[in-house]
Amino acid sequence: MKTIQAYRFALDLTPGQERDVLAHAGAARVAHNWALAKVRAVMDQRSAERTYDIVDERLTPIVSWTLPALRKAWNAAKRDVAPWWGEVSKEAFNTGLDALARGLKNWADSRTGKRAGRPVGFPRFKSRRRATPSVRFTTGSIRVEPDRMHVVLPRLGRLKLHESTRKLARRLEAGTARIMSATVRRVGGRWHVSFTVEVERAERTPALPQSVVGVDVGIKHLAVLSTGELVDNPRHLVAAQRRMCALGRALSRKTGPDRRTGRCPSKRWERAAARLGRAHAGVANLRRDGLHKLTTRLTREHGTVVVEDLNIAGMLRNRRLARHIADAGFAEIRRQLAYKTKWNGGQLIVADRWYPSSKTCSGCGTAKAKLALSEREFTCEACGLIIDRDRNAALNLAALAAELDTAGSGPVAARGADQKTHLRGQVAAKREPGTTTVGQTGTVPPQGRTTSRVLARAH
Repeated sequence: MKTIQAYRFALDLTPGQERDVLAHAGAARVAHNWALAKVRAVMDQRSAERTYDIVDERLTPIVSWTLPALRKAWNAAKRDVAPWWGEVSKEAFNTGLDALARGLKNWADSRTGKRAGRPVGFPRFKSRRRATPSVRFTTGSIRVEPDRMHVVLPRLGRLKLHESTRKLARRLEAGTARIMSATVRRVGGRWHVSFTVEVERAERTPALPQSVVGVDVGIKHLAVLSTGELVDNPRHLVAAQRRMCALGRALSRKTGPDRRTGRCPSKRWERAAARLGRAHAGVANLRRDGLHKLTTRLTREHGTVVVEDLNIAGMLRNRRLARHIADAGFAEIRRQLAYKTKWNGGQLIVADRWYPSSKTCSGCGTAKAKLALSEREFTCEACGLIIDRDRNAALNLAALAAELDTAGSGPVAARGADQKTHLRGQVAAKREPGTTTVGQTGTVPPQGRTTSRVLARAH
């Protein structure tokens, strides 16, 4: 099975190498801003000409937004715009132009309805101070050295790594991987190189192919599994909050930049900002490491994983829980499960957003019309079952896999919430590429039930 996979390694750059990388990142920013200014000038000119009732045939010619067209325009003007263009790799300018071409296409597709999801704004100019330095190489000499502690990139030469590339090197030596591009980027004060690799992955089978596990995510426990396992929420952001508040107060006492007056930040402000950035990066690394370990274990052990389609954007509007929800990383859990189930030969089933997993009895299937947030134990009035609320939801999620198998390849889930909550037996669902969405027709106000479930798990 061929797939596109990324390998990221930390770099140990010398001061001279760091200056070279920053020069390449600056060149990408210059090309991006130049092309964006040209596109905006033509759009504004055409808009002004239309106010004078000029016919479309006589308007200022448009500028094509494709990468080849932008690259051609840049090559014609680079000697005047950037006389130093020969000091950096051509890939630096291509990085900025490619980012602009993608941004313009996403904006146009979002306006015309070709792109799903939230509306995409028009691209903005990149600031030297606020933009993340990054440069991408797609051609030239890109390789991993035999000692596995150095990489070679065009114009940058031989760069020392902070960690071994043995995992990638083994695949390259075996001929099961091919490097497609390399991106150098600074995150949290440290430089990293990311290789986009086409990998030939061996077919794998989970340890328990017939096993089905329902995963109910929350705040008190990061995940409650249908097997009865409780995965603790490490709360990395809360643990580091005191230190980060101290770093933030120290930063506020320094002389920072002021865009209104053009004031440059002091060196002490820059050092304090770097310390705060490293603290945030450390929290992000801890969170990423924990989520990867959890999702890898689930996909390697169980053949079928069932999760909920939660309205994360709606949950984040709750000012009391927004920080804890963002710290838990619900969306990242689902994203990782989506591709890791494919890698390990399993399948991911996504329950419908309005499926009442918390209100349905996992024993007899009776659904409650209301469930108070304070009820941490689910009590069924029909069969008398008393069970933990989150465990009950996880068991209901696991039961959806059996309903999907019974329904076969036909429609098994659809978003439906029109009048009231029905029993679990009334199922309608559909299969989607990569994942399967299953759920139940029923109704509740759109954000009320999803948000209330998270509110209940927080108490």
